[in-house]
Amino acid sequence: MLERLQKIISAAGITSRRASEAMILNGQVTVNGVVVTELGSKADPSKDTITVDGKPLKINAQRLYILLNKPPGYITALKDSQGRPLVTDLLKDVPDRVYPVGRLDYNTEGLLLLTNDGEWANRLMHPRHEIEKEYHVRVRGKVIDQQLKRMAEGVELDDGKTAPAVVNLVKSGEQNDWISVAIHEGRNRQVRRMCEAVSLSVVRLKRIRYGSLMLGTLRAGQFRYLSESEVRELAGEPDKPVSAAHPKREVHQKSPRPERSGGKVSGRRKQ
Repeated sequence: MLERLQKIISAAGITSRRASEAMILNGQVTVNGVVVTELGSKADPSKDTITVDGKPLKINAQRLYILLNKPPGYITALKDSQGRPLVTDLLKDVPDRVYPVGRLDYNTEGLLLLTNDGEWANRLMHPRHEIEKEYHVRVRGKVIDQQLKRMAEGVELDDGKTAPAVVNLVKSGEQNDWISVAIHEGRNRQVRRMCEAVSLSVVRLKRIRYGSLMLGTLRAGQFRYLSESEVRELAGEPDKPVSAAHPKREVHQKSPRPERSGGKVSGRRKQ
């Protein structure tokens, strides 16, 4: 069946659909030996020979969906020019290549999804689905109600005002407070910048929830495969059949390298 090239490349788990379009425009893709540079071009992956950067495209029959507890000090990318550790370094036991769904900053930790299902990843990242992500943030000093209120109502950043968020005080300490921030946008370093906008200094940032998925008890560097029901529910398609490999909630551990030192307000509640 004929499909758009960028969709085929994305579905193969090479990269996102947007990045696939850039690869086509850059002349990195061939179909049956002919370089294709038009985005409307189509091919049949079952019949045509498609190459990306000179390598034959492999269509993954086995779909992988992974939840990783990312430690700080890892790059959420498939390569890094500075030679820093990659999140995929923690997935040596995974049988096929996967790539991150969105990003977590180098020093941000917590729940990160990885997959080789490009369509699923694109659905999760598309702004129209407004999938909520929740973060726990340790800030230096004490938090006041006005700071929480401003973050919840939206703050002005250099790329525009943020959408309403759900912000709570989670825990109050002698020198540091913990707050919870739930957002559905996906701007670069958004939670850190929101905190900076209300004069809060972030000491530690951890994502604990992505839509209906919770980080749970996974330790830093551990990962598990999502079940078929989790895959469907997260994409908002509870009735759609999914051919997910490794559906059991098995936990896999790879010890990370030692860490370097270095809309509405629900109220100031503790938990």
